[in-house]
Amino acid sequence: MAQTRPAFQRPDTEIRLRMSYEEFLEWADEDVHAEWVNGEVIVFMPPKNRHQEIVTFLATLMRLYADFFNLGKVLVAPFEMRLTNSAREPDILFVARESLPRLTQERLQGPADLVVEVVSEYSVGRDRVEKLLEYQTEGVREYWLIDSRPGKAGAEFFVRDAQGKFNPVPADEGGVYRSTVLAGFWWRLDWLYADEFPDTLLTFAEIAGFPAEVVETLRQMGGRERATD
Repeated sequence: MAQTRPAFQRPDTEIRLRMSYEEFLEWADEDVHAEWVNGEVIVFMPPKNRHQEIVTFLATLMRLYADFFNLGKVLVAPFEMRLTNSAREPDILFVARESLPRLTQERLQGPADLVVEVVSEYSVGRDRVEKLLEYQTEGVREYWLIDSRPGKAGAEFFVRDAQGKFNPVPADEGGVYRSTVLAGFWWRLDWLYADEFPDTLLTFAEIAGFPAEVVETLRQMGGRERATD
């Protein structure tokens, strides 16, 4: 039988419980952010505000872009990505159009094409070592590792090569990272250091290549600063 869910608390580390995948499915619900890995459930701490700001900003941009160009679907945690020996819940995942047959209302069967994990104090080792190796082995095509910790903001990017290995891919000299899997999508690393993210609609319009006069009209309507490439 599945173990009883622990009473609500804000732990210093994650709660870990032993159970089968079938027990995990019975135990978990939509309000629980947890992952099942090799017979163990990891229940995560509530994320901090900066973590959520990064996830919300990037996921919104990616979703607008993917929807506009009909490239696939963008999903956010908690949503299950079922792998060989785990049920992960990445912060953001992109499922390309050709992979959509693997997407159901409950989960994605197999790897997402692009996965984004936003690093918190308690998730550094898991995101940078454990998940990096697992996502590489399972066939994730592109992995973004974004650090949300105070004083450590930054990002690392990995793209799968023909041999199935993740290769690090840097941003360009201007600090812009251009995705391989979400073709044409780019974003600026210096956004991570700003106190406030740029307006998502204006930023999407520039990323999507809208004419300058359209972007300027949107800027004047919204009264926000432009996000320039």
